[in-house]
Amino acid sequence: MTQSTRSVAAFWFTVVLLLLSVGSSALPSPLYPVYAATWNLSPLLLTGAFAVYVVGLLLALLCAGSLSDFVGRKPVLIVGTLGAVLSMVIFVLADGYAALMIGRAVQGLSVGLLLGTLGATLLDHSLERRPALAGVLNGVTPPTALGAGALSSGVLVEWAPAPEQLIYIVFGASLLVVAVLLLLIPETVERQPGAVRSLVPTMAVPADSQRLLRDVSGALIASWALAGLYLSLVPSLLTGVFDVHSHFAAGGVIAVFAGCGAVTGFALQRMDPRRELIIGLVALIVGPVVSVISVLSGGLPGVIVGTAIAGIGFGAGFQSGLRMLLATAASEHRAGLLSTIYVISYLAFGLPSVVAGIVDPYTGLVAAFTGYGVLVVAAALVALILQLRSSDPVEAEAAETVERQEAAAR
Repeated sequence: MTQSTRSVAAFWFTVVLLLLSVGSSALPSPLYPVYAATWNLSPLLLTGAFAVYVVGLLLALLCAGSLSDFVGRKPVLIVGTLGAVLSMVIFVLADGYAALMIGRAVQGLSVGLLLGTLGATLLDHSLERRPALAGVLNGVTPPTALGAGALSSGVLVEWAPAPEQLIYIVFGASLLVVAVLLLLIPETVERQPGAVRSLVPTMAVPADSQRLLRDVSGALIASWALAGLYLSLVPSLLTGVFDVHSHFAAGGVIAVFAGCGAVTGFALQRMDPRRELIIGLVALIVGPVVSVISVLSGGLPGVIVGTAIAGIGFGAGFQSGLRMLLATAASEHRAGLLSTIYVISYLAFGLPSVVAGIVDPYTGLVAAFTGYGVLVVAAALVALILQLRSSDPVEAEAAETVERQEAAAR
C-alpha cells in the first residue's frame, strides 16, 4: 500500500519539531556571559542553570519516556511542545536568576518529554522509499539542532536588538505554530492500559536490545560527554583564556562541533555501523587531545581543529550505536528504548559539566577543561578497546539488519 501524503508530511513535520525542541535547549549557552554580567552570576550559579535543565530532562525521560506507547504519540507531543513554548515565555520575561532556573527546569521537562516520542514518531512514519532515513535523522538531527540553536542565538545576541528576548520570541512563536499543526498529523499508536504504571521511573530496554546497549553505551557516553564539554565550558573558555568576547564566536564554535557531527552522520549513513563506531571512537580520542593541547599552548586555531575532529567523533559515535539499537526494537518499544538511550546520553552530557563547573572556582577554567577532556578520552579509549576485542553476534546481527534496511532503500 502506498504511504499516505499525511504520513509523509508527518515525517518531515516531526523532523522540524525535533530541530526546534533540541535547538531551543542550546539557546541560553551564548547568553550565559550576558546573564553573568547583568545579574552578577558566578560560574557555579551558571552551572546550576545547566544542571537544572539536565535534571528536568532526565526526570521526564525516566518517568514518561514510554508514555506515548500507551496514550498515543500526539497527546505527549502536544503537551511537550506547549511546555517548550512556556519555557520560551519565561526566558523572555526573566528578570533574575530565579526565573532563569525556572525556565531551564520547564525546558528540561518539556524536551525530555519530546525526545523519545519524537524519535518513535519519526520511525512510525518512516518513508517507504527510504526506510533507513528515519534512523539516520534520529542520529543527525540532535547535533544539527544544537549547532543551529547555538549559532542563531549567538548571531542575534551579537547584532540584533533585545538579545535576551528576541531569540526566545522567534523560537517560541515557531513552537506555538508547531503545537497547532500537531493536531493534523495521524496518530500511529492505539491507546492501551498501563499508562499510569509506565510513569514509574524505569529504563525500558527490550530484551533483544539489552546486550547491544551494553556494548555501545561507551560510545554514547563519550559522545555526549564531549557535547556537554563544548556547550558548558567553551563560551567561558573563549572569553577567559583567549580574550574573545564575541557571542557569535561562542555560538560558532558550538556550531562547528555540532555541524561536523551532523555532516559526518549523513556522510557515513551507508557505512557498516560497527566500522562507523570505531571511526567515531578514534575521533573522540584525537579531538579532545588536540583541543586540550591547544588550550594549554594558547592556540585558538588548534582548538577549532580539535573541535571539528571531536564533532566527527560525536556524529559517528552517536549515530552508529543508535542505528544498531533501533534495528533491534519493535515499534511498540521504540519510545521506551529511545528514552533510555537519551537517559544514558544526557547523564553523560550533564554530570561531568556540573562537576567541571563546581571545581572551576578552585582549579581554574583551563584545569577544569583539561580534566574533562582527559575523562572523555579515557571513556572513548576504553570503549574502543572493547569494540576491537568484541565479536558479539548481537552487534553483528544488528549491523546486518541496518545494512539490509539500507539496501532495500537504495
